[in-house]
Amino acid sequence: MADRFICLDIGGTKILGAVMNEKNEILLRVKKKTRPESGQEAVDGRIRKVIHELMSACGIDRKDLRAIGAGAPGVIDMKSGNVLFAPNMPWKNHALGRIMEEEFQVPFVVGNDVNVGVLGEWKYGAARGFSHVVGIFVGTGIGGGIIIDGKLFTGSGFYGAEIGHMIINTEGPLCNCGQRGCLEAYASKVAITRELKAGMDMGMPTVLADVLGEKGSVIKSGDLKKAVLRGDRLAVSTFQRALYYLAAGIGNLVNIFNPQIVILGGGVVEALEEDVLSLVKSNIGRFAWPHMLEQTQIRAAQLKDDAVLYGARALISETLGY
Repeated sequence: MADRFICLDIGGTKILGAVMNEKNEILLRVKKKTRPESGQEAVDGRIRKVIHELMSACGIDRKDLRAIGAGAPGVIDMKSGNVLFAPNMPWKNHALGRIMEEEFQVPFVVGNDVNVGVLGEWKYGAARGFSHVVGIFVGTGIGGGIIIDGKLFTGSGFYGAEIGHMIINTEGPLCNCGQRGCLEAYASKVAITRELKAGMDMGMPTVLADVLGEKGSVIKSGDLKKAVLRGDRLAVSTFQRALYYLAAGIGNLVNIFNPQIVILGGGVVEALEEDVLSLVKSNIGRFAWPHMLEQTQIRAAQLKDDAVLYGARALISETLGY
């Protein structure tokens, strides 16, 4: 059998695994719930189970398995494979890489999931052929990744590229990270939900009343899309405001990094791709230097839900050379 690679997208809700061949084609997927509340050993056990099921279903012997790559939430030491800290996961200073290498006797490489997703778009998706890339993913929060001179930027302590936590307004709303005025506090689904509820509390009518009435809920991208496309005034104005601030954040990044391309992904972008691109492009001129902006393309991500899987394959390639 030719070489096989196992790629993992490990999240707080699900563990998605795939087998890829030497042509980087996905042969099989397996998905299981993460259940982080069950504890560290249980989560590690589910990761092992996904890998074993993939190997069994594809008839892969250990001699056929070349490497395992993964994207996971949190701050990850990519040299050692240690998860230093992971919000919403039972991991702290956790030797995930060593544990999996001992189990499967092949190299295991892992990086932050959003960084890995951007790496996937750079190697196999919308940013192919570019060496200076900024990627931003807009979902419940806002994450991102940066490619400089064809290398993933992680910072000195693997905390780098926390794009969602650049400060847009020092006196802005409180972010979940504890700071005020983060981009995430203005342009994420959490922020959009907050503003929609505030508008509704002020008596503005909206087709989202039932959805927003659920305590503690964050609006789904599909519900936001339906409301925007129906012309719901509250939804449209809130969405446009969020995209204005997103354009401000992107403008800052263009000014700092002078990228060749900015890739936009995540649930909100996938649901309202044309509107997102249009609003960002119409507003970004207020924030980015014109000469830099002329050199910068802005595109939607291509790989969708497979971005982290392909990023894990790219991580294997960039780290191990195959």
